[in-house]
Amino acid sequence: MVRLCLLCFFFFFLFLAAPAASQQLYFSGFQDDAAVAANLTLTDIAKIEQNGILKLTNDTSRLQGHAFYSSPVRFKNSSDGKVFSFSTAFVIAVVPEYPTLGGHGLAFTIARSKNLRGLPSQYLGLLNATDVGNFTNHLFAVEFDTVQDFEFADINDNHVGINLNHMVSNVSTTASYFVDDGPTKQNLTLKSGRPIQAWVDYDSSVNSLTVALSPFSTKPKKPILSFNVDLSPILEEFMYVGFSASTGLLASSHYVLGWSFSMNGQARSLDLSSLPSVPGPKKKHTAFTIGVSVAAVLIVIIAICVAVLIIWKIKNADIIEAWEHEIGPHRYSYKELKKATKRFRDKELLGRGGFGKVYKGTLPNSKIQVAVKRISHESKQGLREFVSEIASIGRLRHRNLVQLLGWCRRRGDLLLVYDFMANGSLDNYIFDDPDVNLSWQQRFRIIKGVASGLLYLHEGYEQVVIHRDVKASNVLLDSEMNGKLGDFGLARLYEHGANPSTTRVVGTLGYLAPELPRTGKATTSSDVYAFGALLLEVACGRRPIDPKSSSEELVLVDWVWENYREGKLLEVMDPKLKGDFNVAEAVMILKLGLFCSNDSAAARPSMRQVVMFLEGEIGVPEEISAPKVMEGGRNGEGFDDFVNSFASSSFNKFSSYSSTGNRDMDMSFASFSTSPLSLLNGRD
Repeated sequence: MVRLCLLCFFFFFLFLAAPAASQQLYFSGFQDDAAVAANLTLTDIAKIEQNGILKLTNDTSRLQGHAFYSSPVRFKNSSDGKVFSFSTAFVIAVVPEYPTLGGHGLAFTIARSKNLRGLPSQYLGLLNATDVGNFTNHLFAVEFDTVQDFEFADINDNHVGINLNHMVSNVSTTASYFVDDGPTKQNLTLKSGRPIQAWVDYDSSVNSLTVALSPFSTKPKKPILSFNVDLSPILEEFMYVGFSASTGLLASSHYVLGWSFSMNGQARSLDLSSLPSVPGPKKKHTAFTIGVSVAAVLIVIIAICVAVLIIWKIKNADIIEAWEHEIGPHRYSYKELKKATKRFRDKELLGRGGFGKVYKGTLPNSKIQVAVKRISHESKQGLREFVSEIASIGRLRHRNLVQLLGWCRRRGDLLLVYDFMANGSLDNYIFDDPDVNLSWQQRFRIIKGVASGLLYLHEGYEQVVIHRDVKASNVLLDSEMNGKLGDFGLARLYEHGANPSTTRVVGTLGYLAPELPRTGKATTSSDVYAFGALLLEVACGRRPIDPKSSSEELVLVDWVWENYREGKLLEVMDPKLKGDFNVAEAVMILKLGLFCSNDSAAARPSMRQVVMFLEGEIGVPEEISAPKVMEGGRNGEGFDDFVNSFASSSFNKFSSYSSTGNRDMDMSFASFSTSPLSLLNGRD
């Protein structure tokens, strides 16, 4: 008996040490029966349709779906830690909501857990903003991406990529396949709605990973993507295999028609003719279409009903001109936004400013909370240019920028829809609410976040974006008190390497770089100057120009400089902090604020250097140059007199204005001579 037990233990441990050569999966369609239900774990909105097709997402925006094989697969021999070879083949189809617009894509995934903490949109349901790029993710994915995302350096909106722990692909290529053995490539459109078979093979003996695509059942002789990589550091001993997909502002239905997987062996290719059929896009049936299918006796009645309905819709519909169909991002209907904001009632009002009112809303279909900015204007002049500019800004993607979700035009109103920021604007916590105090750690994290967002605007986007209105009231805080730069109403865009054109001077007094009134040219350096003012006000708890202060302390940068020159720099720190701050960080922030506030644009750092200072990669210079004093005033002839006279005359206006709920002292040069629409255009 003892010998029998020992023999059993011997074979048990021999089984654990043996490679997982027999591990194979094969689904030629996913019939909704007990066997499939037991072998697949479906989460979020993933489901199996009646015809046996696995549907990861539908054509609803901002959703995700996951489907994983229920049991973990053994990928490593615990004795040497080397990943086994594996092979998989699967057939996918992407049916977009709109014919040429994908949203967002799907991925074959090997993960340490079936319950991914991913986000929809560009994250494909795999990762989120906090863990993207972390080595501890142990995530392998082959993405089939139908949206070009500049934050993750996507090559186009129709590509295949290999991703390791990150949404930035290690290698990627346009979706295509080789014809026979020759060099000829045939392009594939992932969002065509047609079945496409993919093969992913990893050879552990030579650390080679390949991906092949084809619209046919036969595997091409040459892969479209090859990557030499050792997956042993990425994959753990036991991992889960499956699929993940997500939608963004626009949506696609993502399908998996069949799937085979094999460890230490070649996966079986799938016969496309034996797989379930791909559903087409939803068709919107009109009342007239229904009417022609009923008995002839009802045709007249139905025709009358249809006519009445059409007339009512035309009378109440938004007027959409032909050019508006070419504009993105998403165009919301006025009815939808009216319902979301409860008819724009005052209880939903978040604030008001020089350009309009901002309302809190909840979109009726997705239940997503949003902020709706309602802008009124009297003229159509510049409207098309304004919407085109909004379309460009709507493509910005960064975790520290407030996301523009869409827009709407209705007669004399323009409505912009943004992500809802639960904790409002930064100035509310720095200046306006003595009962709420941000800790130094929170302030420092917010500063770093805004700097990261500005660096993306200046260098990370396809065009250079100059914000032109960086200030505390335009820094919004989400539910976790992360800082996001918002309000791009004054932003200007131009090509990298181009010379920005002369424009009307716009912005807020105290944040305007001194060269702007002379040159009229907003540059990335003028944004840096405004960021320097933001650094000082966050550290000191005071506005760049404070009408209530004495003449010596009226201009914040001058006051900080005088204290720095006299060796009393830390005396300018916000009294509400009660001395509870990191001294080294505080000194660095104050000196960096002075560095960015230099009167000479050439002497200011770039935002890339600013981020390096904040991350501790380089040190701020020990000595900071004094502000340049020019004849007749610090920022030019009569500047100090102008500041004093403007501040004294504007203080009463500001006091009565803020009592209405607005928390932004928006003393803009342009507000005296231009219309709100031209300000939003940022045009002459």
